[in-house]
Order: sequence, then structure tokens, then C-alpha cells
Amino acid sequence: MIRSKTLIIILIFFLPTFAKAQFESFKDSVVQLYGVVMTADSLKGLPGVTVMVKGQNRGTFTNDAGVFSIVILKGDKVEFTSIGFKPKLAEIPIDLKGNQFSIIQLMVNDTVFLPATIIKQRPSREQFEREFLNTEVPDDNIEVARINNNAAVRRFLMSSLPADGREASAQYMRQYSRKLYYSGQIAPQNIFNPVAWAEFIQAWKRGDFKKKKY
Repeated sequence: MIRSKTLIIILIFFLPTFAKAQFESFKDSVVQLYGVVMTADSLKGLPGVTVMVKGQNRGTFTNDAGVFSIVILKGDKVEFTSIGFKPKLAEIPIDLKGNQFSIIQLMVNDTVFLPATIIKQRPSREQFEREFLNTEVPDDNIEVARINNNAAVRRFLMSSLPADGREASAQYMRQYSRKLYYSGQIAPQNIFNPVAWAEFIQAWKRGDFKKKKY
């Protein structure tokens, strides 16, 4: 019990000293950063530049004269960004003496390459008519639908495309019901079915078995 009281007294005695030392250490690492951002070609103050501490959601903007001021820590990296200019990154020395640091940041224009524009002379009437008549106009939706509803195209799509869930389940139920219908007896073979032979001959004449390209 006496030892616990002694420990508490020691902590109470040294705690203010420790807190003061920690505060002094933190105070020494704080830096007041101020400066001006200018264009590299004309040395004019650049307003509205974003000044952000990299990796932190903290920053400021330059005023109308390009001047800014922000509180940071030694060793922080400050990023300068503005539309139309290349981003710049400045690092505050970690061994900086004192608590103030000034900087003049120059921003370089960011070159944007636009696609080349080719200007041609106005075509003659004969050239315009020739180009107009030779231009291939894509099919509209009605023409595409008319082509897709062609009987030959529908037969090709039915034979080449896989069935969806509804069609597959319906086909399975038809096969299962046919199996139950002929349960206990021999199911008829289409090779002896004259109707099936008639349908086969008609499909052969239509060319359903020929290899087609669509």
C-alpha cells in the first residue's frame, strides 16, 4: 500500500515535467510556412492554387496575389496544384532551424496536345455528288429488325444460339412428359414416321442443311 502511494506521488511530481517536455518537442516541430506562387514564364502571382499537405486532408489556397500561409510540421511534403499547370511538390527540411519557412514556388504550364485538324477546300458539286452516292449508310433499327425476323435467319439463330432458362426448362418438361407417356412400352421411331420424312424433305429443299454465312 505504501509502495503504491509512493508511486502515485512520483507520477504526480514528474507528470507536469514530462508533459511540458512533450509540448516543447511538438512546439519545436511546428513550422509556419508562407510564400508566393508565381508563373515560371512571367513571374506573376498565381491565384487559386491549391496548397495541400501530402497524405493529409489539410491545405489552403493562394490569394489574388498568389500568397499563402499554412501551419505544417517539419518533414512534411507540400503539393501545389492548379488547372493548366504541372503539379509541384516541396519538402520541408526535417532539420530546419526555427519555426518559420518561406518559399517561392514557380508553376510551369502543362502542355496539352490537341488532335490535328485538317482543313480541306470546299468540294465541287460533282465531287460532293460522287461522295454522297458512294457513302454507305448503316441500316436503321427497322431494317435491322426486318433482317433478324427473316425466316432463314431465325432458323439459323435457333440452331446456333443456346437456349435460355425458360426454353431449357420447357424442353426438359416435354422430354420428361414424353418419357412418362411411353413408360412401359417402346417409343415410336421417327425413321418410320411419314410426317417426319415429309418435314425432312421440305427442309432439304429449302436448304436448311447448307452452310450459310450471316
